[in-house]
Amino acid sequence: MAPRTFPFDPAEHLTDPEDQAELLNDAFATGDATYIRSALGVVARARGMSEVARGAGVSREALYKAFGAKGDPKLSTLLGVLKTLDFELSARTATAKRTPRKRAAKAA
Repeated sequence: MAPRTFPFDPAEHLTDPEDQAELLNDAFATGDATYIRSALGVVARARGMSEVARGAGVSREALYKAFGAKGDPKLSTLLGVLKTLDFELSARTATAKRTPRKRAAKAA
């Protein structure tokens, strides 16, 4: 007998803003556009796509399309969604990210 499977939507379980931020940080850290797009879509669905779309100034349908499997959201959409979700986007040098590891290796 084949095992029964059920659809899983991580948005239904990712309700804590800190957990949502952790997912987004992980996605941004990879630099993988597909993962970033997917993570933003999950968080937007967790918060309510209609509300996020309204806050970002786009239609709900446009947001689903932008964060869908073949989506490619514009920078203005990305920034509007992050602002609506109450997240900030920041930058740091790539060497700053590696510095603690180098220091730890030298100390050992």
